[in-house]
Amino acid sequence: MKVVLLAGGLGTRLSEETDMRPKPMVEIGDRPILWHIMKIYAHYCFNDFHIALGYKGEAIKRYFWELNNLSGNLTIQFGSGNVERLCEEIEDWQVHLIDTGLDTQTGGRLRRLKPYLCNATFMLTYGDGVSNVDLADLLRFHRAQGCISTVTAVRPPARFGGLILEGGRAAGFSEKPQIGEGWINGGFFVFEPRIFDYLDGDATNLEADVLTRLAADGQLAAYQHTGFWQCMDTLREKRLLDHLWKEGNKPWKVWKD
Repeated sequence: MKVVLLAGGLGTRLSEETDMRPKPMVEIGDRPILWHIMKIYAHYCFNDFHIALGYKGEAIKRYFWELNNLSGNLTIQFGSGNVERLCEEIEDWQVHLIDTGLDTQTGGRLRRLKPYLCNATFMLTYGDGVSNVDLADLLRFHRAQGCISTVTAVRPPARFGGLILEGGRAAGFSEKPQIGEGWINGGFFVFEPRIFDYLDGDATNLEADVLTRLAADGQLAAYQHTGFWQCMDTLREKRLLDHLWKEGNKPWKVWKD
């Protein structure tokens, strides 16, 4: 099962971090959020990744080159120039890093990946959100629905805590629940190859153009996820995820160390 990661956007709402690097390279703990997303997929044995690059894509290429070549302990034979990696466990990932243009929209980026996806069912998500969604169950749900596409529907965390009212008095406060005002697009899609019939060119927007048409055609299933989900659109959300990770509260960490 191939996994597409959209990692080419400008990340303008997180400009404090993205002036110097692409948003998927912004770190949670000491690892880019893109790494966290890939660890979620790899936990379910989905480890063939196709990363759609755009803005500052060279930073993502550099990261994975260094992750593969510089991780762990090395033995260097100066006479021969040979470099040997000592026996250590590394990620069993195949990572395809594909330039999809600076100004290409989300649907256009997917369209450019068509030659790499082998006319088979594939998964896709954004490079800026984490969740503890059960990806194996998501795939089973998708296959049972018989649709071209399935989106993971989530209820985002409320931004503010709530007041508990009794008559005219405030009786207490509630924590910020994972309710929001309704279901939203949480990423973590599954697509059939027929999705490419809906992609017209680089200007195609996956959300405004493609998902809307799929829904109108009855071809967009919605997998309702009531567990943890959090995007990283703003500096506040980045700090929230970073705080959770550093405090040891890691609800999206489904993998074992």
